[in-house]
Amino acid sequence: QVQVQESGGGSVQTGDSLRLACRASGATFSRYHMAWFRQAPGQDRDFVAAIGRNPSNTAYADSVKGRFTISRDNAKKTIYLQMDSLKPEDTAVYYCAADVRAILTTPLKTRDNEYDLWGQGTQVTVAS
Repeated sequence: QVQVQESGGGSVQTGDSLRLACRASGATFSRYHMAWFRQAPGQDRDFVAAIGRNPSNTAYADSVKGRFTISRDNAKKTIYLQMDSLKPEDTAVYYCAADVRAILTTPLKTRDNEYDLWGQGTQVTVAS
């Protein structure tokens, strides 16, 4: 079992940047596929980005491609989401999730019900 906690959210203006972090306490963190999801008021929880064991194995939602970058630091048991050129449409609670049963050949998952471990979320607000 992994315990995760997000940080780095805040209130910014259109065009600004934020860097979210998700720290996990788990002995085998480096084996886990990790992901970011977000949920805006009145909306479903949507996929944002995912990263596998190989840090070059990444996936992004079309709405954030070219603006957001996911990365991981296994020594720190942390994943990051660098968010640039933020838009009001990015306003949401951002959640970190872990696929703890992933193996080397497991594809990156993009549906929230395919992840088992979640953080409490961090609020990102982008003013227009």
